[in-house]
Amino acid sequence: MTPGRSDSTQWVVVVPVKRLDRAKTRLAARPGPDRRALALAFAVDTVRAALDCEAVIGVVVVTDDEDVRVAVADLGASWVPDAPDSGLNAALTHGADVVRLDTPGAWVAVLAADLPALRPEELARALDAAALVPRGFVADATGTGTTLLTAGPGADLDARFGPRSRAAHAASGAVALEPGPVPGLRRDVDTEVDLWDAGRLGLGPATGRLLELTTGSEEPV
Repeated sequence: MTPGRSDSTQWVVVVPVKRLDRAKTRLAARPGPDRRALALAFAVDTVRAALDCEAVIGVVVVTDDEDVRVAVADLGASWVPDAPDSGLNAALTHGADVVRLDTPGAWVAVLAADLPALRPEELARALDAAALVPRGFVADATGTGTTLLTAGPGADLDARFGPRSRAAHAASGAVALEPGPVPGLRRDVDTEVDLWDAGRLGLGPATGRLLELTTGSEEPV
């Protein structure tokens, strides 16, 4: 256990993954099947890192995509359907509600699904910081978005993902977490430049293997 962490702080991570045929449209230069494969690889690497984090007792993926369900179940995560089907924030609220029903007293962390350079120890540092506040968030690499949103027992998740979500979460009363260097946690991937930067940090195995197969290198081109 990391020094300072309470044994009673049990984190369940919620990861939203949209249908793969709708994912990563900003990687428009790549054929549709390649974008689909990358979105799945990003999600697999994100979920694997969360499962390997010592602070996390479980991962719940909110998705309606069958390929995603199979892949995350193989890793040991669980999944629930996007029953609201009313956008990202509604899906996250649903996922958090399921977690709190199944694991009363759990601390809930919502994690973006496109973090292929995430390291388990980065997530652990962020969750240690989050355990000190009722609600917290980690901003993305640009400083305008959000890659992690947390809520302790009894705190409303109040997810406000979307354009300028960092400002929206701060305005809602969530605390901006500063857990030290967590470049993989901040590096979500929407564009080719983002993917190059994630490759510079070091890709997870699923994304690394996919890019090696398609480009002959783990470095995005």
